[in-house]
Formats: sequence, structure tokens, C-alpha cells
Amino acid sequence: MRSCRESSSTDELLPSDLLAFLACRTPDAWIGWALENPRLLLIDHAQCEKKAASTAMSLLYRYVDHPLLLEKMSQLAREELLHFEQVVKLMKARGIVYRHLSASRYAGELRRHVRARDPERLIDILIIGALIEARSCERFASLIPYLDAELAKFYRTLVKSEGRHYEDYLLLARHVASDSLSARLAFFTAQEAILIASPDSAFRFHSGVPA
Repeated sequence: MRSCRESSSTDELLPSDLLAFLACRTPDAWIGWALENPRLLLIDHAQCEKKAASTAMSLLYRYVDHPLLLEKMSQLAREELLHFEQVVKLMKARGIVYRHLSASRYAGELRRHVRARDPERLIDILIIGALIEARSCERFASLIPYLDAELAKFYRTLVKSEGRHYEDYLLLARHVASDSLSARLAFFTAQEAILIASPDSAFRFHSGVPA
């Protein structure tokens, strides 16, 4: 696996297939940026959980003829909303007020490549979902060594759940596809790595490195 930085001691928290799925690791520059912005980290984390639940609900409404998708997305939406509640509760205890933040370019740039017609459209959306969950999982694990005990413990639980969400999205993409996903997976993982390694002007949970 190509690496933007050396593997960390938290690798044992992450499934080996998840690490192999991502084309690069989170750069150290982003980790430093996150530690300099603890309030933004939690606010945008909460926003990401809410967006993840919204995405799952959107798929539930649009693809009613996919029983496995309905099952997985229903579970995922409930879990993401629970995570949102947990992050907001943690923020409140730390005196951090939840507020709207502008979105990073990460998800939007990935979705710019989604094909127009189904089932190709759905396959691409599911691959992007797997990438977002895998990257979230990897970033939680990367941050754990630098966090206070309470937040580190919470992020350890999220590593497990986000890893399961990554697996579910990838399972669904393979279930929908009639042919191999290799080419499409290679395309999106390459695009995602470019976004992770390139400069961003504002810190977000899925931003690139500081400009």
C-alpha cells in the first residue's frame, strides 16, 4: 500500500483490508492541524455523522427495490444518528456549541464523478460511501494516541462501527454490480488519495493538508 506517512502504532485497531483499500494514509500535517483545532474537529465530526445518516436515509427512499440495501442503510442511519447525539453530548460537556460549518470539498469532489444512470450511479455512490467510512475510521485511529482519555475511548468505539459501515457499503456495491468493481474502485481510491494529500484552506474532518 502506498503511504503518505509511516504506519502508526494504532494499525492494530484497523482491519488489514481497510488499510489496503485506502490508497494512502492521512498525512501527519492533517493530524497536527486537527490537534490545533479541537473545537472544529468535534463540530465537523458531529456534522459528518448527521450527513452520514442523511445519506443512508436518502438511499432508503430512492432504492426501495433493494432489500439488502434497505436492511443495511436502516441500521446505518440509526447508528450514525446515535453517534451524532454522542458527539453533541460530549461537546456540551466541554462547552462547545454545535453550529453549521461549510462542507469540505472532499465528498463533493468524489461525487462529481458519479455516473448518471443506475445501476452505475448506485454503485458509485456505494463505493464513495465505503471510502468516506474507511477514511473516517483511519482518521479516528490516527488521532487516538494524541487525545485525552475520554475522547480516545470514544474514538476507539467509532473505529469499530465505521469499519463495519465501510464493509457494508462495499458489500452492497458488490451485490449491485454485475461485473468486477476493480476498475471503479481503483479510480475512486486514486481520486480520494489526491484529495487527502492536497492543500485545503479550512480545517475539516475530511480536509486535505493545510495550505
